[in-house]
Amino acid sequence: MTARRWLPPAAFWFFGSIAWGLAMAASFLLSIHVFGRATGSHDLSLTAIYAGGGLLGWLVAIPLIHIVAHGRRPSVVLAGWMCLLGLVTIGATAGLYALQYRYFYAHWHAPFATRIWGYQLFYTTAVALYQFAVLGVRHLLPAGFAMLIALSVVIARRSR
Repeated sequence: MTARRWLPPAAFWFFGSIAWGLAMAASFLLSIHVFGRATGSHDLSLTAIYAGGGLLGWLVAIPLIHIVAHGRRPSVVLAGWMCLLGLVTIGATAGLYALQYRYFYAHWHAPFATRIWGYQLFYTTAVALYQFAVLGVRHLLPAGFAMLIALSVVIARRSR
């Protein structure tokens, strides 16, 4: 397998990541303002987390999509885009959320690299990921999901 197969065109990779990050930030903002899912006073920070999750999700997912869907039928391309881009975007956003959560609680934790610190790191991260799964994924629905479907259909049609 050559590098050309799993590396997308640089402009598509770079500008697409910015556009997808902005789309996920827009999904969050639509969720809190149009659908009334208020989050409190941290809307700017959360918007940045969703934008960063979209950006990182795109950068990681696109090479994976190219490996899975390169030269395949449009149905495989559609499935690859929907599954991989959707899951990686959610995972990247949850990871950034967990990092911010850990940063907030770090000053109450035990000293670095101790056994207690390891427990605290593990459970803080687990709680953050659970909280994101319960409260955070809803901000990607329905707007983010609709954008994912539209993008996947357009790319699958172009692959014919």
